[in-house]
Amino acid sequence: MALPPPPPLLFITFLFSLLAFSSAAAAATTVTLSLTPFIPKRPRSSNSSFAASNDNSSWQSQMVNLLATSSLARAKHLKKHNSSSSSTPTKIPTFPRSYGGYSIDLGFGTPAQTLSFVMDTGSSLLWFPCTSRYACDSCSFTKSDPSKIRRFIPKLSSSAKLVGCRNPKCAWIFGPTAASRCRDECASGHNCSQQTCPPYLIQYGSGDTAGVLLSETLSFSGGRKVPGFLAGCSLLSTRQPAGIAGFGRGLESLPSQMGLRRFSYCLLSRRFDDTSASSDLVLEPGRGSGGDRKTDGVVYTPFRANPSLPGSAFKDYYYIGLRKVLVGGKAVKVPHRYLVPGADGNGGAIVDSGSTFTFMERPVLDAVAEELERQMANYTRAKGVEAQTGLSPCFDVSGRGDAVMVPELSLQFKGGATMALPLENYLVLAGEGSGAACVAIVTDDAPIGPEVSGGPAVILGSFQQQNFYVEYDLENERFGFRKQSCKVK
Repeated sequence: MALPPPPPLLFITFLFSLLAFSSAAAAATTVTLSLTPFIPKRPRSSNSSFAASNDNSSWQSQMVNLLATSSLARAKHLKKHNSSSSSTPTKIPTFPRSYGGYSIDLGFGTPAQTLSFVMDTGSSLLWFPCTSRYACDSCSFTKSDPSKIRRFIPKLSSSAKLVGCRNPKCAWIFGPTAASRCRDECASGHNCSQQTCPPYLIQYGSGDTAGVLLSETLSFSGGRKVPGFLAGCSLLSTRQPAGIAGFGRGLESLPSQMGLRRFSYCLLSRRFDDTSASSDLVLEPGRGSGGDRKTDGVVYTPFRANPSLPGSAFKDYYYIGLRKVLVGGKAVKVPHRYLVPGADGNGGAIVDSGSTFTFMERPVLDAVAEELERQMANYTRAKGVEAQTGLSPCFDVSGRGDAVMVPELSLQFKGGATMALPLENYLVLAGEGSGAACVAIVTDDAPIGPEVSGGPAVILGSFQQQNFYVEYDLENERFGFRKQSCKVK
């Protein structure tokens, strides 16, 4: 997230005029939430065969283009991301959504108000649409009515509190400058006890949100409560169909505030539509109590540190050691500087549930595309579909019968863990009669320069993670996965 200087006084006054608050130990139990995808049916595969579908081809191409565009915008945001400031598991249902993300429901306030959030491992602050006057610009998405976005109403909660300027949690967002500003204003004769943390402005790849920080009670079904949880009460947003639950590595993230030793999920196969089907997001608290226990069948690769300067927002990301990209079992030639973060923090690979399609820097994707073209020499490039969808390369598979033979795409990580992607995780059907198969990876066509080539070189998106059990072992600093069919609830 990008946090520019606090908004002007008029904006601050407007924010506070909308709020009416009254002032207000959790057991180490696992929490499980439903996780739901926020796209037309995906192609099915059997071993190395790729089945084509002719349904809704025009709409499908448009939806793929929308998601490719939003994935690229998200990648640009993550790559330029600079900060100006620096037990028993809980299961949560997770739902797929048509605009490319996965949502969870959480309760906030006393009594609890149930709200919907996009699960995002690429950012840290959790925020929700707030007050009856919440305004969202350009928030009309497929099957989504902006007027029906669920809002948190602070005046209906007895535990809602504005976060003070001297509260240490204010510094989680604004750094030490917040405390120094408090001291400066106190020296000028202001009432320090009434001074609140400055409003925030968070910029994402395709939109933004602004509001004030609250201390509130987070609750889960089953009775587990987390009092004093830092959350954003957003009053103004652009292109945000729901609140965002930050699962990044910052102090303000949900995993950090709950003291999770690990969390895991299994993302349902994407159909790019809103659905009532869901899978589980599992939260396991009790950091320091789990030891080196590994999950059956899961292969692990260590998280790696980014050597960038303290205060860099790159510190919020989950970096993993990508060693090789293989096409049909053959490793493509990728320069080392793209696989490992340099001293300036640029390069390397991260995992991001908030991105739909995986991003690769142009030299990385070019190497992958070149090997794909060599191994698929019997198919012609579908240039028209590439222009239509924003994805490349696309191959003409029309008139090939029920099945098309394509090579396997695999990612090999430090320690030998290899993620062999099923065909439906890296190819999408598009074009007239769904007669083209496109690689669901985006890149930037702009000339390579300091801004474009900065940040992570590879961003592993949620589309490539579907039907994998994925585990973030925070206690042992490692990322784990195994292929499985995700449970539908």
